Amino acid sequence: MTTRHFVLDAGRHAIQVLAFCCVVAVLTQTIWPQEAYSTHLVKSLSIGLVIWLVIEFGRLLVPQRHCYPGSDGGHGWPRGWRGGLLAAVGTSGGLLVGAPLGDWLTGTGQLASLRDRQVGLLITIAAGAVATYYFYARGRAAALEAGKAAAERDASQARLMLLQSQLEPHMLFNTLANLRALIGVDPAAAQAMLDRLNDYLRATLAASRATQHPLAAEFDRLADYLALMAVRMGPRLGYVLQLPDDLRALPVPTLLLQPLVENALRHGLDPRLEGGRIEVSAARQGPRLRLAVRDTGVGFDPARAPDASRFGLTQVRERVATAYGGRGQVSVQTAPGAGCTVSIELPLEPIP
Repeated sequence: MTTRHFVLDAGRHAIQVLAFCCVVAVLTQTIWPQEAYSTHLVKSLSIGLVIWLVIEFGRLLVPQRHCYPGSDGGHGWPRGWRGGLLAAVGTSGGLLVGAPLGDWLTGTGQLASLRDRQVGLLITIAAGAVATYYFYARGRAAALEAGKAAAERDASQARLMLLQSQLEPHMLFNTLANLRALIGVDPAAAQAMLDRLNDYLRATLAASRATQHPLAAEFDRLADYLALMAVRMGPRLGYVLQLPDDLRALPVPTLLLQPLVENALRHGLDPRLEGGRIEVSAARQGPRLRLAVRDTGVGFDPARAPDASRFGLTQVRERVATAYGGRGQVSVQTAPGAGCTVSIELPLEPIP
């Protein structure tokens, strides 16, 4: 738990305790109307704040492994008997320290009759129990919320890994199919392509086990892949990769852009006899990162070629939605004979 978060958390609790003490003061004045409300308020605040101080700071003495996780993953309410003991110590502190302090501050003595003292004791214990249960319930709720968030993160990570596991063999099968076609017409080029493929797989497969990596690593893998494809296509393939230095370290899901490059080659440039050009770029646009894959290929009619028919584009949409939720966006601009541009807009902050 950071100092700033603890101060904010403790401040919120203190305000809630103050409001609760005001309510208790109304109750005690109803029972003992001979004293002014201000007197009851000072006594209530003295008892309530002592109880709060003991509980708020006492929970930090309990090892974190015995506490429910807080909203930031730090100290929450102690589990089991430790929470009950802390509540008992806090309530005792309110009785033994807070009550005499309130009497001293207001210049009044202790309650005269035995009955009044017993009622005052019961009110203090009941108020301490209510306040303790409130903070216990908040602690449990924070723990459940933290557990839910962790489960959602784990599910998102698992889904990203599943989608990625589908992309890797898809890329490999496409490359092997290209290699098979090349063997029959140009064995020397096929051998050169096989050497490139070996180098590419050695550099890529080990790194692809992570769910994210720096944008520079994504562009490095694209450079390797396009160099591999250039063996097959020769002068029919031109490409440019544009990555500003200030964006190189930004984390992105692994293999995010490669399916789009594969689509551009297979559906855009391959059908053209003269081939074409692929441009991959990254740019900062305000608080967002814009990634774009452009090709000068044959294009397509979006109304007649739904995204579901294009494996790479579908996977990219799902991965962006899984990793960024509603904060990421994938858009396509294309028309028959006019090439295709796929743009991805992502928040600049890291993946949650």
